[in-house]
Amino acid sequence: MGDFLAGKSIVVTGAGSGIGRAVAIGCAAEGASVVVADYGVGIAGEDPTSEVADAVVKEIEAAGGTAVAVADTVTSMEGGARMVQAAVDNFGRVDGVVCVAGILKERMFFNMSEDEFDSVVQTHLKGHFTVMRAAATHMKAQGSGAMVAFTSGAWALGSVAQANYSAAKGGIVSLARSVAAGMYRYNVTCNVIAPVARTRMSMNVPTELEMGEPEDVAPMVVFLLSDAAKHVTGQVYTANGGTLAVWSQPVEVREMKKDGRWSPGEIASRFDEIGQERMALIDRLEAMKKAADSGTKPNQQ
Repeated sequence: MGDFLAGKSIVVTGAGSGIGRAVAIGCAAEGASVVVADYGVGIAGEDPTSEVADAVVKEIEAAGGTAVAVADTVTSMEGGARMVQAAVDNFGRVDGVVCVAGILKERMFFNMSEDEFDSVVQTHLKGHFTVMRAAATHMKAQGSGAMVAFTSGAWALGSVAQANYSAAKGGIVSLARSVAAGMYRYNVTCNVIAPVARTRMSMNVPTELEMGEPEDVAPMVVFLLSDAAKHVTGQVYTANGGTLAVWSQPVEVREMKKDGRWSPGEIASRFDEIGQERMALIDRLEAMKKAADSGTKPNQQ
């Protein structure tokens, strides 16, 4: 057992499997008392069960750690509040929340149903809000705390068959940056992880892509929850195997000006001054098509 999080109380959602499980076990191994929150649903949000959360608690306790299980949904304000309250009731306070819970419903955008869109956004984006909102009240009163959100590279790069997932993940980044700004004066941090790891959600990703394990993500989360990261907030980090990286903050890259209002014709005549920032995903799709047409295998980046 380590002591990087000694004395801290941490809530981890989606902690019954994959990255959430690795984070919960990693936090407990560094001395934290952990609320293992998981509704135990399938990848598409079906068949809820409490067994997965209970199993992780048993793992943590067998290793000498402290944990309690909560089987509840992150999609309601009441569910999020119960997860946070479990930390307060069992451990006296809540020092950190880690929001990993999510589902996946893949469909090409032109075939996507309203339910497929709503349920994914509700679980990912609203599921972050419900837990963070509940924790914020306690952390504001304490004058300390750390929140860690989970996104995906799809938030910035887009996705061919996961418009719902990408939209939710983009919203999470914007939410986290807003939380970081709003909670800054209360010494509460909020950061985001964009993991690349082998989980049930990544099973359809091409195996040629470099991909770490869930356990590779946990150390960065532990660091962001610790006192060593009190000065770090509003950031997005990638964790992929032995590689850690920070994303840039969005900025305008070019501008063009005139006195008064633009006409469409004027914009057209000078548009090259601002142009466009080409999507990397479109370049990849074109490379894949070219490779398919020539019968070769595209290079995976």
